[in-house]
Amino acid sequence: MSKLISGFSLSAVAMSLMLFGSAQAAEGDVIRHKLPDSDFPIALAVEVPANKTVVHLSGQVPNVIDATADPNSLQAYGTLEQQTVSILESIEKILASLNLTMADVYRMQVFLVAEEGKVDFAGFMKGYSQFFGTQEQANLPVRSAVEVAALVNPGWLIEIEVSAVRP
Repeated sequence: MSKLISGFSLSAVAMSLMLFGSAQAAEGDVIRHKLPDSDFPIALAVEVPANKTVVHLSGQVPNVIDATADPNSLQAYGTLEQQTVSILESIEKILASLNLTMADVYRMQVFLVAEEGKVDFAGFMKGYSQFFGTQEQANLPVRSAVEVAALVNPGWLIEIEVSAVRP
């Protein structure tokens, strides 16, 4: 019997790695395994060679988009889509300061807060898809997205951590 891992059975993951794990890559290249039969913009698995430097960024939260609003309110930070874009723009700037780009991100962990009992996953994906899975930036990270009860500021709906590998 196969165990389910993020919606994929263990046997499907193993089979995909056997089929796609033989991807030809130059010695020392990062290898990104695609999800089988899917266009969902995350990777099934990413292999980082031992000779690479890995950079872990601290969790990032959204920037204020309305300075006139209560700094502890949703109005100050916007919708989940707006907050996602704000965070990913910040991550992009931090990576640039480290001579890295979004294409170097191989792992992402996302913490999402539900509004009125439901996470706006479609809003998150609209923001996320502006940065990952595009023609300009096709490198996909492995990603976890989890719902949390709350973040430190009641106006925040999302926090994102990423890890990148130095080319």
